[in-house]
Amino acid sequence: MAMGLQGRTAVIIGGNGAIGAATAGALAGMGARIILVDREGEGDRARMQATLAGLPGSGHRVATADILDHGSLTQLRDSLAIDCESLSILVNAAGFTKPVAHADLDALDDALIDDIFRVNWRAQFATIRAFAPLLKASGDGLVVSISSIAAFTAVGSNIAYCAAKAGIDVMTKALARALAPEIRVLAVSPGVVDTAFVPGRGADFNARVEASTPLGRIATPHDIADAILACATHLRYSTGHIVQVDGGRAL
Repeated sequence: MAMGLQGRTAVIIGGNGAIGAATAGALAGMGARIILVDREGEGDRARMQATLAGLPGSGHRVATADILDHGSLTQLRDSLAIDCESLSILVNAAGFTKPVAHADLDALDDALIDDIFRVNWRAQFATIRAFAPLLKASGDGLVVSISSIAAFTAVGSNIAYCAAKAGIDVMTKALARALAPEIRVLAVSPGVVDTAFVPGRGADFNARVEASTPLGRIATPHDIADAILACATHLRYSTGHIVQVDGGRAL
């Protein structure tokens, strides 16, 4: 049977997104206390508050931080150290991309490359670095980062995004060694997910992907959340691995 998450606190970075919200529901359903984190903004806070209002359990709350700023992350960590008895789970679900045809090298300019790596790789590492002391103190910490099958298929919204996600996979393996045994580090690697994450993708794109995916549909945010939940409950002797959730699309 799966281990429950009663008494455990989960911090979800990117709590304003569809995967973050679905993950909050999955973890709270197993008893975890949820802290949703996203950037400062009234719209972001309102959406996260609405997510929390529908969760079972109590003690859930919203926090804000700039994941690109070391001081902001450490300030959040220090405030949570006072507020929480311990921190058991960190989910890195924040991300950003922009569609650029792989053959259009000029369109993938230096500024966009830097932005993609700052948000999709550097910020994930910086967040883990900031929260590692709290996760270690729990004695049974878990980090789950959102990767992508683009990391190894090299098919994705742009070349820099594929490379940044490949970096997430490498980081997952390296940190699994470096932070063991107190912290397990895993990544969940989706294929196409039915969210608004990639600008410009609509029903026609989804239909084409469904037709070429062995399981005949694209993922929902809940599919990804279920995989993250499995990392926290069923896969307790796993670390350093990349869990694919793609309906067989990479086959």
